[in-house]
Amino acid sequence: MANDNPIRLTNPKFIIVFVLLWLMLLVSAHHLFNSLFDYSLFSFLGVLGAIFANSTGAGGGVIFIPMFAHLNFTEQQAIATSFAIQCFGMTAGAITWSHHYHSQKRDLRLWQGFKRIITVTSIGAIIALTGVFVFQVPSPASLHFSFSWFSLLLGLFIILTVYLLKPHRERSQIYLLDYLALISIGLFGGALTAWLSVGVGELLVIYLLLRRFDINMAVAAAVVVSAISVWAAIGQVQQDVYWQVLVFAGPGAVLGGVFAKTLVTHLSATRLKLFFSLWLLITGTLGIV
Repeated sequence: MANDNPIRLTNPKFIIVFVLLWLMLLVSAHHLFNSLFDYSLFSFLGVLGAIFANSTGAGGGVIFIPMFAHLNFTEQQAIATSFAIQCFGMTAGAITWSHHYHSQKRDLRLWQGFKRIITVTSIGAIIALTGVFVFQVPSPASLHFSFSWFSLLLGLFIILTVYLLKPHRERSQIYLLDYLALISIGLFGGALTAWLSVGVGELLVIYLLLRRFDINMAVAAAVVVSAISVWAAIGQVQQDVYWQVLVFAGPGAVLGGVFAKTLVTHLSATRLKLFFSLWLLITGTLGIV
């Protein structure tokens, strides 16, 4: 059987080399920023955010934005730094999930729409992201307000789907309605992502779950689309990235992105959705009150 993960975390050589390089980076950063302990906490934030993002299909901004708001980042710094960290974590997750597809799922009926879902949604997301940044379309509300309500409503919606939708046989075929919905998700979600650093991945995974596609395929597709989206956005906001945070959180996000697939394959669809919704409800409620 083909190796299920291109980065073998059980391989001692990989662990030793990665940890040594990371320690060298931390020591170098200590000399540059003189705040090793404070900034090294962002390494844990990167790991946590990437694990959450790549195991649910949500962008890492669901973790990063509330934390950056607590640290009094400006809106521009929060969004740009979130994008930059996700370029590490979502890319690692996208590579891991894509390898999982090519090595184990390519011939399975339930995964037959994987590449088409990614292609259609990503095109819409890139168009919307580019349009928002090029034409400088302002967000309808502040980052704090918009993110809080987005998180709260999405969390409530997920819980409703868990308890109101009855179990049904998983689908695999993509219809015209699905293509239209994916285009709309890409456009609307892409705009949300430009304003909040989250959006398209969350909406995509929820739609695929509502349409009863395979849970792992839904998460994998959302992760890849999110990775494509953050790379499409980072060039527009790189001047606002808080680089001291990225130096520490980026490598942590790589590890989190690789570990996440193992986590999601051991969780049921119900547990995964409830776990996702609980975090969204907590962050949304705290942001509003």
